[in-house]
Amino acid sequence: MKNTLEISLHVSNIAIKKIKKLIKEKNNSNLKLRVYITGGGCSGFKYGFIFDKNINENDIFIKKYKNYIVIDPISLQYLIGGKIDYKEDLTGSKFIISNPNAKNTCGCGLSFSI
Repeated sequence: MKNTLEISLHVSNIAIKKIKKLIKEKNNSNLKLRVYITGGGCSGFKYGFIFDKNINENDIFIKKYKNYIVIDPISLQYLIGGKIDYKEDLTGSKFIISNPNAKNTCGCGLSFSI
């Protein structure tokens, strides 16, 4: 049984619709959007998003979004209180995170520092 938590991490309706659409296009209902944080980027940490069918034993599903989003516990600690959204504009289309835990962010919004 995987970990399912009720936590303060919001995912916009636009992001959920896009996740559902992309999973359907990939024709694999086992896929989940993996949200993770790694070292790097111009501010120290960077956000990552990948569709993944492999779920690790310690991965966490957010109760409200458990069929769509999975996060490892180390990344989750940096995301609590944040918001995942999806944006399309002249620069392209991407998932973005508004993170109240970030002290600084880079111009593109993909990296941050604590």
